[in-house]
Amino acid sequence: MANRMKRLLIGRPMKSKELEGEKLGRLKALAILSSDALSSVAYGTEQILIALMVVGFAAVWYSIPISIAVLGLLLILILSYRQTIFAYPMGGGAYIVAKNNLGTTTGLLAGGSLLIDYILTVAVSASAGTDAITSAFPSLHDNRILIATLVILFLTLMNLRGVTESASVLAIPIYLFVISIFVLIISGTIRYFTGGAHPNIPEIGTTVSNVSLFLLLKAFSSGCSALTGVEAVSNAIPNFKKPADKNAAATLVMMGVILGSMFLGISLLAYWYGITPRLEETVVSQIAASTFGRGFMYYFIQGVTALILFLAANTAYSAFPLLAFMLAKDKYMPHAFMVRGDRLGFSNGIIFLAIFSIVLVVIFGGHTENLIPMYAVGVFIPFTLSQLGMMIRWMRLKPKGWGGKFAINTVGMLTTLSITLIFIFTKFSQVWLVFIFLPVVMLLFLRINRHYVKVADELRIDLATDKPVIKGSTVVVPVAGITRVVNNSIGYAKSLTDNVVAVYVGFDDESIERMEAKWEEWNPGVRLIVLRSSYRSITRPLLKFIDTVEWKTADTDHITILIPQFVTKHWWQHILHNQTGLLLRTFLFNRKDIVIATVPYHLKH
Repeated sequence: MANRMKRLLIGRPMKSKELEGEKLGRLKALAILSSDALSSVAYGTEQILIALMVVGFAAVWYSIPISIAVLGLLLILILSYRQTIFAYPMGGGAYIVAKNNLGTTTGLLAGGSLLIDYILTVAVSASAGTDAITSAFPSLHDNRILIATLVILFLTLMNLRGVTESASVLAIPIYLFVISIFVLIISGTIRYFTGGAHPNIPEIGTTVSNVSLFLLLKAFSSGCSALTGVEAVSNAIPNFKKPADKNAAATLVMMGVILGSMFLGISLLAYWYGITPRLEETVVSQIAASTFGRGFMYYFIQGVTALILFLAANTAYSAFPLLAFMLAKDKYMPHAFMVRGDRLGFSNGIIFLAIFSIVLVVIFGGHTENLIPMYAVGVFIPFTLSQLGMMIRWMRLKPKGWGGKFAINTVGMLTTLSITLIFIFTKFSQVWLVFIFLPVVMLLFLRINRHYVKVADELRIDLATDKPVIKGSTVVVPVAGITRVVNNSIGYAKSLTDNVVAVYVGFDDESIERMEAKWEEWNPGVRLIVLRSSYRSITRPLLKFIDTVEWKTADTDHITILIPQFVTKHWWQHILHNQTGLLLRTFLFNRKDIVIATVPYHLKH
């Protein structure tokens, strides 16, 4: 039944040779890998306005020059990551760039930051999408955590079904969002030029006495949250069809043009209409209501905005498993992240991402504003490290025309470093958790790596001198009585060796005498050793007996503990029986360097 349910939800298993068919073309890749960046249009301008409103409505005009500055940074990042794509076409983005050029520790810092950022991406996207829904339907506000959780579970299921299938389904609402935002921008612009502007908006250049440089920097750093997700294309190059690097670079440029146009358009409309942030309604909702009224177009825009905010998480579902795979391949994450599932995706990474993002949504109550600062600083750290790594690469290799490339990455590094520092100094109370998570994650990376290295050293053999040692075999069969299960196990043991001994642990004289009499009557051709347990423990006397056998025969024989166990027909019947065999196997497995085997006997009823 479980397998049928799995097939229904996830689909049929796919052969390894079908992997190439799971690669993405430019249009599908733009939808899947750019959804995070494009969705930030829904809250990027709003974050700027929230910072500016501290000094009043007169400061709203500052949102325009700040938005233009954000677009300048976007251009720098697009140019920089385009260079990264061609320099490192195997993917991995900031992790690979930093590791190869700045050292392993710096690479782990970049990789850890990106992993945290992708988890936050899912949490922020689900929370922001819920905001869009509750703006249109305020009665749902109390159910925001449930709504966000259900969306994360849906996206997890879609991605477990495979990259191509999820791209085919999810691309439709993403392109609908892009079209609807451009319709909103064009319609809003027409309305503005036909007399629909806010009558009291402050003119650009109006002096506002209590605006400080600190406040402007804080607003700028808030607006830079619209740039999160730009790096996803460079991380997920292996997901592209051949030529992967050229397709990835073209997708990155398309994403930059669309994102920049929408972001500036929304910022202009918010200024022209005199929009200010409200707790119960998003900026995009207010712009749509001002442009179209609360009719069909308003609810359509709110609907696709909610969808794109939800689907922005899909960028993380594409990039997180690939990054986790690369870290696992380098022995810094569990090898389970290298395993492809039935649908050729890295299923363990997808499930891990879903679990931790749901935990974040629950902890922060689904409030987007509490998550965005951590989300943004988590991505600007790898932005900075990636640019610095590329600078070192150009200086080291000095390819033709490297001066211009070096200049682009230098400007990018200085800018993203400045943004990172601004975030830290202006929003430390909201981002301090990152500085706890990152060291913990890096420590985990190093501990995992150390474990794998030690295990490899311990398991490695000298091919010239280390050969298998041929020994005899002693089989010990613990028995609780004389049953078909024991009969089956004794028969199997005797097929392996003649040196078989059965062991019975008794608690009182009566049970011991009865067992010895029945064993003598049965006479299976195997000697029975009876152990007395004064404290009603089976494992303790059995362990002492095994110690004695080891002491006598370890040099000449392999010692095998063969545990009889019956298997019930129905799963629920399993709980009706004592799990002595399972407990004994678990105990011996953790205590003894011996062979432990189970002989199952399947019950018919």
